[in-house]
Amino acid sequence: MQLRKSSDYSLRVLIFLARRKGAHTTIRDVAQAHEISESHLMKVVQKLAKRGYVSTLRGKGGGISLARSPGKISVGDIIRDVEPFTPAECFVPGYRGSCKLYPNCRLRRALCSAQSSFLATLDEYSLNDVMAPNPVCRPARKI
Repeated sequence: MQLRKSSDYSLRVLIFLARRKGAHTTIRDVAQAHEISESHLMKVVQKLAKRGYVSTLRGKGGGISLARSPGKISVGDIIRDVEPFTPAECFVPGYRGSCKLYPNCRLRRALCSAQSSFLATLDEYSLNDVMAPNPVCRPARKI
């Protein structure tokens, strides 16, 4: 499964903020550290703030910081909140069934199962786990 840039950038922002240990920082600092457009990061940070991952403070001495402890933020939750999961057209909300296979399609079930497994694996990791200097790759487990 491939994540969109906004999910990648969301994770980068959150990991950057987690490493700052509660200190406020600016979007410019994050953008420069990761060589990402500030305007694009503004949209990402707004979404993260709306979802309760990031606190924002305006004015002198303001900036952005994590709203919760990195150990209490699930990578799976982040991805669910920022990634529109539509591996096939039939996953789009309100799908009307234009695919001829839709009424009896078993591929949808397989994709749904794979998506659930993917997210369940990400649920095993907190933001704290993925910001470690050398995260260990856990082998896939059979469900």
